[in-house]
Parts: sequence; C-alpha cells; structure tokens
Amino acid sequence: MSAKPGEVISGKPVGADRRRWYALLVLCAGTLMIILDGTIVTVAQPAIQHDLGFSDTGLSWVMNGYQIPFAGLLLLAGRLGDLLGRKRVFLAGLVLFAAASALCGLASSAGMLIAARFVQGAGGALVSAVSLGMIVTLFPDPAERGRAIGAFSFVGAAGASLGMVLGGVLTQLLDWHWIFLVNLPIALAAGLPAMRLLAPEPGQGLRQGADALGALLVTGGLMLAVYTIVSTGAHGWSSAHTLGYGAAALVLLAAFLVRQARAARPLLPLRLFRSRRTSGANLVQLLMISAMFGFQVLIALYLQNVLGYGAAATGFGMLPTGLAIAAVALGLSARLTRAFGARRVLLTGAGMLVLSLAYLARLPEHASYAVDVLPALLLIAGGGLVLPALAGLAMADATPEDSGVASGLFNTSQTVASALGVAVLSTVAAGHTAGLRAAGHDAVGALAGGYRLSFAVAAGLLALAFVAAAVLLRERRAEVAQTALAA
Repeated sequence: MSAKPGEVISGKPVGADRRRWYALLVLCAGTLMIILDGTIVTVAQPAIQHDLGFSDTGLSWVMNGYQIPFAGLLLLAGRLGDLLGRKRVFLAGLVLFAAASALCGLASSAGMLIAARFVQGAGGALVSAVSLGMIVTLFPDPAERGRAIGAFSFVGAAGASLGMVLGGVLTQLLDWHWIFLVNLPIALAAGLPAMRLLAPEPGQGLRQGADALGALLVTGGLMLAVYTIVSTGAHGWSSAHTLGYGAAALVLLAAFLVRQARAARPLLPLRLFRSRRTSGANLVQLLMISAMFGFQVLIALYLQNVLGYGAAATGFGMLPTGLAIAAVALGLSARLTRAFGARRVLLTGAGMLVLSLAYLARLPEHASYAVDVLPALLLIAGGGLVLPALAGLAMADATPEDSGVASGLFNTSQTVASALGVAVLSTVAAGHTAGLRAAGHDAVGALAGGYRLSFAVAAGLLALAFVAAAVLLRERRAEVAQTALAA
C-alpha cells in the first residue's frame, strides 16, 4: 500500500507519497557515486602509474586501498546506522567520501593518493551499508519495494559500466585527477536534498548494542581477509604470506562469531542466519559477484591488451552491458518478480549469465567485437534480473531494528566477493598465459588463452550459484500462492 499524508514512514510523517520516490533518487545518487568509484579507476590506472611513479605492485594499492576499509567497515557501519540513525550515517559517509575524493583529485604523490583512497573506502562503507536498509523501510509494500530495489540494483550494476566509460573519457580528454573530482558535484546533488527528504531517525542508541570488541574483531578480520585476497597476485596463493595472513583473518572472524553467540547485544545477530532466504541469498551472491566482478575487470583488460582498444574505446565497448541491465532492471524485473516470484526470476537471470560467460570462454585470438564479444555483453542483461531478486530475498526477513546490519551484511558479502573474484580469475588468467608463453605461443595469443580460461572458470562459478539458488531458495507454498494473487 502507498503512503498517505500523515502516515509514518521511516520514523516520521511523510507529507506525500512522491516524497519517498524522491528520497529513493537521493539514495540512488549516493550509491551511484560509490559504485562509479569502484570501476572508474580501472581504465585510468596506466595514466596514474605514469604520473605518480607507481611500481606494478604499488599500483594495485590504488584499488586495494579503497577495497580493504570498504569491506572491513560495512558490517560496523550497518550496525551504527541502526544505533545512531541511518540518515546520520548516510550523510556522514557522503561528507567523508567527498572530502577524500577532493584529496584524491589533488594528490601529487603515490602515498597521498593511497591514504586518500583509504578514507574514501571508509566513507563509501558508511553510505553503502545503510542505503538498502532505508529503502526497505521507506517501501513496506512488496510491489513498491520490488520497483524500488529494481531501480537501486540498476544503479549498482549499470553504474559499474558507466564508471568505465566515464573513466576512459575523463582520462583521455582531460586528466586522471578528474575521475575523483567528478564525485564532488554528485555528493552535493545527493547530500543537499537528503537533509530534507530523508526522515530523521533517532536510532536505538549506542547503549543498545555497541559491542566494541565485536566491532574490532570483525573489522580487523574482514580487512585482513581482503588484504590477503588482493595480495595473492604479488605473493601467490600457497605462499607463507597468504597462508599466514589468511589463517589470522579466519581466527579473527571465528572469534567474532563466538563473540556474537555470547554477547548480550551482538553487532551481527546470528538470528539473521536462521532465515533461509537471508543466508541463501548471501551465499548465492558470493558466487555470482565473484564471477561477474572478475569478468568485468578482465573483459576490460581483454579489450585493451588483445583487441588493442584505448581507454575511451574500452569504456564505450562496455556500455552495452549497462544499457542491457538498465532495460531489464527498470523495465521488467519488478513485474516479473510479482508475476513469477523472486526465485524463478533469479534462476532465469543466472541462466543468462552462465550462457554469457560460456560464450566468452570460446573467444578466438583475432576476435570481432560485434560477433564474439557483443552478444555476451547483451546476455549480461540477466544481471538486471539477478541483482534485484537477490537484494529482495536478502532483506525480506529483516526486521526494522536489524535492517541496517542486514544491509551491511549483504554489501559485505558483495564486496568480499568482488575482491575474491578479481584475485581468483586474474590468477587463473595470468597462470595460463605464462604456461602458453612457455609453450611457445606469442604474447597476444597467450593473453587471449588466459582470458578464455578465466571466463570458463567464471561460468563455472555462475553454474554453482544457479544450483545453490535452486536448492537453498525454494519458496514455500504460501509464498507461491501469495505471488500468484499479487500478480
């Protein structure tokens, strides 16, 4: 049901129904800024390396310096939203992210850029962790919530593709500094309306669940886990460095779970995992995002290193992915979910993604973009079905008191999956490329072979996600009947 004048939504009366949709635009704008920054750097890295004198190993910290605090702070940020009020946390994150973006854009040394990227990651965690929880609160009606989550998921998926386009254009036409400075007008466009449109939320108060020890354990464990994953390119998966830091991360995360089981007011209530939909959706997302984010990075490298595209051409080459996802997420996803249920829509989208990556696994060395690449990028439209369905399932059983931490959990699994996917698929591609070079293949042919194998592995991960969704996310009869009535 829609909001009426005087109805209480997100803690305060809302004067008009359309106010909630304007609030959704604000949340989407903030999320777009965060998503853009995750991919806009990708095609600008060679220019950054040249200007600031990064080594090959040091350059990876332009991405890692953002990912590590982002992943490590999401759960804590989500809980802070429940305790302090999600609006306060959202606005604080916007301010922090915008300030760090300005420092990135003004960076004159490698150390300054990496330090600013760490602050950016912290601000991004604050914004991302609470956004989905606010949407769930703003739209209690399932039909409206489906449309809202569809729009939010579109911003997340299409924004990643837009980031590559924008990154390529800004780097080639202006300067790499502008890939960070472009965040400032977006932050203003989101922050100023947010102060008026987002209802103030007092939160439960820090006394209701600060759990400082749990916060230290999970933040340290997640940061160490992501650091271990992103460092595998330099140290290898079986090195003492990887095994040692990986073991330390597991110890911290295990201690965090023990702490949550015993704490009077846990940071992450383990009751969330009793929900089959919450736990199943996070597991499926872990597999899917590992494949899809890794694919997104590697297909950009394939276009540049094998087909010889420049930065701007690579960005525009990725544009059909964003457009296809937009058409499905905004035009079809919510209606199909109401008609057939989230699980069926999820499985359909996952099947399309499997076909897409399987198609790329047969890329010839001298590929044609129109024949060998574009069809796969269009099939990525399945992501427009998958992402809203997963978000809806992950948040379906969250109570208003736990919506912030449930949102933080969903974003945490997404971020860890992104780092894991890039690390695994990049290692697969590099290892196979080295083997082909040793066997006598030329450089371009060896690179093409390495990318082909990584796309095949990604297709396998998506197939596992399909099976997991089919088994773990089975709908109850009552839910199927409710969906049929709603349609």
